[in-house]
Amino acid sequence: MADLDLGYCYSFPAVRGIQAGRPFFIAICPLRIVTKIFSFDEEEVPAELRAQRTLNKSRIPEMAKYLLDNPKDYIFSALTASIGSDITFEESKNPSLGVLHVPMDSQILINDGQHRRAAIEEALREKPDLGHDNIAVLFFIDEGLKRSQQMFADLNKYAVKPSPSLSTLYDHRDPSSEVARHLAMSIKPFVGMTEMEKSSVSSISNKLFTLSSIKQSTRALLGKGAKDEFSHEEKALAEAYWLAVYDNMPDWQMAHDKTVAPAQLRQEFIHAHGLGLHSLGMLGKHLIYEHPDDWQNQLSKLKKVDWRKANPEWVKRCMVHGKLSKSSAALQLTCNGLKNIIGLPLTPEEREAEQQITT
Repeated sequence: MADLDLGYCYSFPAVRGIQAGRPFFIAICPLRIVTKIFSFDEEEVPAELRAQRTLNKSRIPEMAKYLLDNPKDYIFSALTASIGSDITFEESKNPSLGVLHVPMDSQILINDGQHRRAAIEEALREKPDLGHDNIAVLFFIDEGLKRSQQMFADLNKYAVKPSPSLSTLYDHRDPSSEVARHLAMSIKPFVGMTEMEKSSVSSISNKLFTLSSIKQSTRALLGKGAKDEFSHEEKALAEAYWLAVYDNMPDWQMAHDKTVAPAQLRQEFIHAHGLGLHSLGMLGKHLIYEHPDDWQNQLSKLKKVDWRKANPEWVKRCMVHGKLSKSSAALQLTCNGLKNIIGLPLTPEEREAEQQITT
């Protein structure tokens, strides 16, 4: 914990190590002093004179909300910072353990973690008690702008965002992810047919759907936003809808019974792609609204759909140069095509979109 009374220095319990011949220190810092001692480059400074990206302020509220919503269950990874002045390390009996003394007038620059720092600052305004928690800080000695810029580049070089499907599989706080996992693991259209890790299905895969496409399609079905909660009734409706769709999709049933290869379906039909599933979700929202008492019966008309990619109706709606388009326009036009087959009215915006492909 920082000690402001020790010779005009900040003092941190720390572990000393060596990396690439340079010393570094792992320290524990209370959240309440993070915003006081760590600075970052001002956004007005040109990029070539900074060692950090410009702070994206739009990210801060969501990160702060994460802290505030999960005060007993949040995890923030370590900050990385450079100290721009002489420091001393007071060794204990174990020379790797001790106390790191940092002059209070030092410039301590965050190399990685400026958004976490800003989120901590915002969260503490609403919940000061969080200030007693700690965060790990990896301290390096500042060796100038060029070295700091290289550190930033190296720290971010191999950072890869997890796929949407893997995020859906592991995110136990997100309501729509929880619904998607339940559907993928418990109802017949999706059990055994869902790619749980990747967000695309390979050409030789025996899966038909991705977990992320089930999440997106079910949100479209229920008209839900990214952070919306789901009632028990809505979860039951989603389950009933996808089961009813399955009952009217002979190709899905054949894939499930292993009488046709999913790869063959993906090669020839749009219903074996995320776009097809998503458009069925969008269709369901309108169908249930227009036919609240007999929407299941209306779905029998899906058996009349010619799902071939070569079908001229789909070629003009969702195919571009022989490939399936993933654009929002293609998705809407595909849903429009299904609404026409089922006999559902189009909205003024949907009719306007239809005019663009008929002229």
